[in-house]
This record gives sequence, structure tokens and C-alpha cells, in this order.
Amino acid sequence: MSNNTFSFFVEQFADLRILRYPVSGFEDLTLKQKELIYYLSQAAVEGRDILFDQNYKHNLTIRRTLEAVYESYRGDRSGNEFMALEIYLKRVWFSNGIHHHYSTAKMEPGFSNDFFRQIVENTDEKQLPLKSNESKNDLLNRLIPILFDPEIDARRVNQNENEDLLLTSANYYYEGVSQQEAEEYYASKKNPEDNAPVSHGMNSLLTKENGQMVEKTWKIGGLYSAAIEKIVFWLEKALIVAENNRQKKVISLLIDFYTTGNLRTFDEYNIEWLQDQESQVDFINGFIETYGDPLGLKASWESVVNFKNMEATQRTEIISKNAQWFEDHSPTDPRFKKKQVRGVSAKVINVAMLGGDCYPHTPIGINLPNADWIRKEYGSKSVTIENITYAYDQAAKGTGFLEEFCYSEEEVERHKKYGFQATNLHIDLHECLGHGSGQLLEGINGDELKAYGAVIEETRADLFSLYYMGDKKLIELGLLPDEEAFKAEYDNYIRNGLLTQITRISLGDSIEQAHMRNRQLIASRAFEKGKADNVIEKVSKNGKTYFIINDYQALRKLFAQLLAEIQRVKSEGDFDTAKNLVEAYGVKIDREIHAEVLERYKKLNLAPYSGFINPVYRVEKDEKGNIVNIHPDYTEGYAEQMMRYSREHSWLPN
Repeated sequence: MSNNTFSFFVEQFADLRILRYPVSGFEDLTLKQKELIYYLSQAAVEGRDILFDQNYKHNLTIRRTLEAVYESYRGDRSGNEFMALEIYLKRVWFSNGIHHHYSTAKMEPGFSNDFFRQIVENTDEKQLPLKSNESKNDLLNRLIPILFDPEIDARRVNQNENEDLLLTSANYYYEGVSQQEAEEYYASKKNPEDNAPVSHGMNSLLTKENGQMVEKTWKIGGLYSAAIEKIVFWLEKALIVAENNRQKKVISLLIDFYTTGNLRTFDEYNIEWLQDQESQVDFINGFIETYGDPLGLKASWESVVNFKNMEATQRTEIISKNAQWFEDHSPTDPRFKKKQVRGVSAKVINVAMLGGDCYPHTPIGINLPNADWIRKEYGSKSVTIENITYAYDQAAKGTGFLEEFCYSEEEVERHKKYGFQATNLHIDLHECLGHGSGQLLEGINGDELKAYGAVIEETRADLFSLYYMGDKKLIELGLLPDEEAFKAEYDNYIRNGLLTQITRISLGDSIEQAHMRNRQLIASRAFEKGKADNVIEKVSKNGKTYFIINDYQALRKLFAQLLAEIQRVKSEGDFDTAKNLVEAYGVKIDREIHAEVLERYKKLNLAPYSGFINPVYRVEKDEKGNIVNIHPDYTEGYAEQMMRYSREHSWLPN
């Protein structure tokens, strides 16, 4: 798609930038494939309410109240208070709730208590999400403390090691249950003799009834039933136009899982999904990632609909075919290596629709399933989302970001020459090989690292990728053009881990998000361990701080050493070392550098976070009602899309 006919940038507000992604190659798909994508895309947006509710039990009421006043307000829409409310609503849409999508801290409204009360009182009560026999005043008395008292449910996910992680987290995965109670409850469900353990707690709310622990399952007939029924409605339509019998079985098993909530069925679905290597169209839909639960057990709802980028997938197929070589040559202890790598598959995709926890902010790579025993026995499926990385790359051009944070012109030029290619390869290696590498020792089930498990796993995958980025094997395989290319990714990783990613954090705050902790852990530990040999040098130029790499091969050795240790921690379930590494290197930020970086970044007038709006799929039919074509429309705006989703795809009660 020509850049002359497609605008990547949509709008910017607060700390957010809204972009579009082109669904390149959609026009080349068959009509049946387009129809399949359309049905899966509809299923991808039907679960939106689920994530809002999972993130915080008051989110739906708050969102619907804000949308009602936003739509009906007849006062001065250019006034400061209303504009602040509009920005706040846009942030709530972006974060799928009132807590920041990355920091998980509760966002400040920016408008006054009095203004909020006034506009709610002036809104038709038929438009407001009132409970039965509830007045506007009752609604306001419920919402005002939640919105305006910073102490109430201050953080969606609390990772402070000195506090009860559940009682101090606002997410709605647990209700009235302490951390100790939840850990003991799920520990009691584990069977050391079970070589294929289900992911206990993944799809349920854990609460108490009459003093007893109760799991309320997310399924048809259970919690979130109204939304799940709509998801299944579209999955059943997708079933009819599936590309092959295996894909039909995948969709059928997912429908069965949504119907029963049976975690064994979910494992069967994952295994069948892994073995579907023929379909060009693919998707994920369900309760997948556990980053939103401080215990790493309960999964947020998400969906990604995609199709294979045939040309770009050639590089991931090369990686997959050589997976055993990479495993064998890893700098980790032989005890922790897979003797036989099974089922490693990877592809480059173009995303066609984002939903739930992948929307509007989306990952750029995915590796699933998460269950360690399935990965060991059946392998994993990895994707790099190239139309998303391409959109990021195009939107970043001309912003001045590189020139501000790169120390030299040589570093800037190296990024321009190799950056897009090197970053995509880093993602390929991270998702395809990093997450799929290594093995747990017998008797270790993968839950031993508790709240630190997600950080350690992302650290392990990144280190595996970084180590091999500097290996001549990649040049031999044709994945990198020369020995200079990997340096662009090393530059980028250290620059991001020690400087630029902290533009996302408010001054004085610590790092909470798992991926950010992982990147700082790797970069700051490499900086510390390489000080004696000046591997990474902290320099100042014109009053600005930079980190430059003086010895790329020595840095690669430091990555290798840390990879060996991180793999040991994972394989042995060494909680104490995991905790010590994360707390020592991944959490705290140097305040002086932080203040400087925020000031430098502010002058660029950029937003540190980006997200995407989806295309709208226009269906063309003939006189008999038969679908004759489907095409993506990119003209819908951000607020327009969010309000439409709330009107057309909102099924859960307040």
C-alpha cells in the first residue's frame, strides 16, 4: 500500500498516539479467506467488555457513564473541563479501564468533581447505566470516590514485594481473597504426578461464598456468558468457511471450551492449534496472557486475527528449520537444553483485527501456548506481526527521536540502514526460539517463580535472541546481510533499556510492567558487569546522557553469561535468585537520569505509547444476499470506532 494513499497517524493526546495499520495483502486472499477473516474479526470485538471488567469491576459503569455524557453534552465542548473529560475517556478506551495500560496506576481525571456531577445530573437517565431503582445521585455517590480519590484502588496490578499483591490490586480476578489464600488454594490443586497439568484458575474469578473459596468460571452459562455467546455465534459462522478440516477442529474445540469452561478442552484446543500449519488465515481468541494477575495465573481476554505474510515468512521458516542447532549451541547448561526440539513453527503475519488485551495497544510478536508441558511435548507457534512493526517504523520517521538519543551520527545511520530488519529478526528469535528454548528440571512445574515468573521468562527470551543476533550463523543463513547489522539492535536495546523506555514512567515511580523490567534488568546488569572493561560507557555531551557500546562482542558474552543464569533460575524454579535479580536491576530508576530523559523527550512533542484502531470490513453482497467481496475501510476515527464498539458490541451488565 502506497504511503501516499494511507495515513499511519490518526491523533495524539495525553501520553498516547493513535495509528493505523494497513492490512497489506488482504486483496490477494480468496473470497472464502476474506469471509473467514470477517467472521473471526467480529468474534474479536465481541469480547471487549470482558477485558474492561477483568481489569476492574467498576470499569463498565464508568465507561458507559462517560460515553453517555460525552455523547449528550450540549454545553461548551471547547471548554477546558469538557476537553479534559474527552481526553480522559479516550484514555479509558485505550487502557480498557481507568488504570493506565502500562503502569497500571489509576489515571487522574483532569476535570473536577463538580463538573462531573453537573454533567451527569444534566444527562437523560435513560442513557446512564443506572441499576434498578438507582438514582443519578446514587450513581454519582458510587463513582465519584472511585474516580477522584487517589487512594481507592490505586493500582490495577501491584508488584510491591512487601504488600499483599491481591488485596492491593484493583483487577477483578479475585474478590475478597488474600494472596496467601489464593496461593494455598491453587497449590492444593497441583498433582506432582501429573505430567500434563491444566492451567488451574486461568478462566475464573476466585472469590468466597459462606467463607469457602469458590471459582466462578468464565463460560456460557457462567460469568461473561452474554459476551461469550456472541463470540461463539461468530466462531460458528467461521467454522463453515474454515480453510481445512484441522482448522475446523481448532474452532470446534474453542467453541467447546467456551461452552464448558473445561481446561482439558483448552489444552486439546492448543495442541490442535499448534498442529495447524497449513492454514493461511489464523487467529487467537480467548483467555491467554497472565500479565494482569500479579500471581501470573489468571488470563486476560484477547484476540488477534491474521494471515500469513508469505514472503516475509521465509526468514522464520529458516529459523524454525535450524531450531535444534540454536538449542544445541546455546550458552546454557546442558541439563537445561532440549535433547530434541519439537514442533517449533514460526511465521510472519499481517494482522487483520485486534481485540481485547491486544487492542488498541498490541504486541509485535506472539509465542503460544503458555503451558510448559505442551511446549515440551508439542512445541510452540510464534509470529512476528510485520504490518504492525512496519506501521511503527513509518510513523517514527522524521520525529527527531533517534537524533536526540543516539550519541553519534554513525549510530543514527546504522539504525536507518539496519534497524527495521534487525528489530524484526530480534522479534523472530525472541518468539520462535527464545520462548521455545530450554526445559524445566523434573519436578519443576513453572509456577515456582510466582510474581517474578513473567519477567524472568521475557528476560530469557530476549537474552536468547540478543545472544544469537551477534552470531555469524545468521549471516550464513542469510538472515542478516553482514557483521554490522546486529550492532543496530544492540544499540537499540541498550539505549531503550537504560534511557528511552523510562519516558513511559512518571518521575519518581518504579517500573512495574514485566517487559520493561526485563529490558532494564538486561541492560543495567550488562552495564554493571561490563564496567571493568568499559563495555558500555555512560557519557555526557552538551549536558545530555548517553550510553554507548565500546565492545559489541564483549557485550554478547555478557548476554551469554546472564542467559545461562536466567535459564538455570527458570529450570530450577529458583525463586530467591529471580526475586533478587528483578529487584536489583529491573525496578528502580535513577532519578537524575529519569528527570533529564523526560525533559529531553518532552521537547520532541511525542507520545511514549502508541496504539492502533482497526479497519472496518465492508461486505459487498449481490441481489440474492451472497457475499461477493469484502474490503478494509480505513476512514473510521478513534472516538468514532470506540463509540461504535460500545453501541454494537457491548453485552455485559454493569
